[in-house]
Amino acid sequence: MALPITPDYDSWPIDETLVKVVHAARFLSVTWSDGRVSRFHSVWLRENAADDTTVNPATRERILDLSQIPAWPEIAEASIDEDGALSVLFTPEDRRLRFHPGFLRANDYDNQDALPPELPPLTLWHGEQLEQPPTIDAARLAEADHGSAQEAEILYPTLHELLGKGLVRLRNLPTEEGAIEKVAERIGSIRTTNFGHLFNVRAIQNPDSNAYTSIALPPHVDLPTREYQPGLQCLYCLENTVEGGMAVMMDGFAIAAALKEEHPEAYETLTTVHWRYANTSRNTDHVWYSPMIVLGQAGELLEVRIADFLRGPMMAPFEQTETAYEALMTLQRMLREPRFAMRFTYAPGDMVIFDNRRLLHARDAFEGDSGSRWLQGCYLERDEVRSRYRMLKRAERAERVEEATQTV
Repeated sequence: MALPITPDYDSWPIDETLVKVVHAARFLSVTWSDGRVSRFHSVWLRENAADDTTVNPATRERILDLSQIPAWPEIAEASIDEDGALSVLFTPEDRRLRFHPGFLRANDYDNQDALPPELPPLTLWHGEQLEQPPTIDAARLAEADHGSAQEAEILYPTLHELLGKGLVRLRNLPTEEGAIEKVAERIGSIRTTNFGHLFNVRAIQNPDSNAYTSIALPPHVDLPTREYQPGLQCLYCLENTVEGGMAVMMDGFAIAAALKEEHPEAYETLTTVHWRYANTSRNTDHVWYSPMIVLGQAGELLEVRIADFLRGPMMAPFEQTETAYEALMTLQRMLREPRFAMRFTYAPGDMVIFDNRRLLHARDAFEGDSGSRWLQGCYLERDEVRSRYRMLKRAERAERVEEATQTV
């Protein structure tokens, strides 16, 4: 025999082995070589088996319908087999299934606090602490094959910084029109919006956005007018010889945390009152209602929707209106405080990627006739970054498994 497959496409290193198992009808307990004890319910084990009655072997997608098992799946026998796998006999099916110890360890829901984080933890920052974007030399990226180790050497730290700090800057990329697409698609699919698949940020006649002028832009996120605002924005510098036009970035999550600490009533208001966001251009009419600071069920920060020039007339209840505007002005004053702002200049060949649902970006005014400033942009989704990061981690685990196999 050999170790069983896992009910996914991942490879799971065996850093600790199973040394003991005891069971009751509806759960079992295993002891690991490092002393950790993990409990697994019988129903969880049955649903996460990898045999062809549970998952489609071609797709690794679950086909089991638990409700069609005649009775609650229970454990008749449990042991550690000669390959180190967990072997379980289930009733009422009278079916023996085996479980990979690496998979069990990685999905030890009984010891969630002991599991390594799936993604890099969030690192909140002020401009006083992070004076420039985390920067990575990406000169070799254009020549790297997709899926190659050379690509991974650049992408892994890129995505790590992006997921943790919300932004990253790649330097020394080709200054070619459309090169942004080739770089962005190494992460994931580009999201097309009313600004197109790619968009050019430079002063033009008859603009449909303030971004396409030379005026200063206040701190904002893009497209809060959408039910699901784009998760990521990429800006790629092709030319920049103008006077002024410094880029400004702020960590919206850090600002929200400071607001909660320093002005808790304003924070409470901005996390509950729904604002109207509207983009009523010549050709589109997007409207969405949302709190300005969006929280998850546990009170964690999910996104900010801060963009004064994209707020429509407020439609909150009459009794909430003055309180809402007081909270808004408190936030607006904080956005002008120098402590939050990071300022930097784009150089040709720079590509800055940032979390559009977390970071606020802005721009100082520039002299339109002092030179040329041309950025190309596109949008991606947070899901694409998380998926690509997990794929890189999966490849790393597969390499560890391969190395371990070769040394046996």
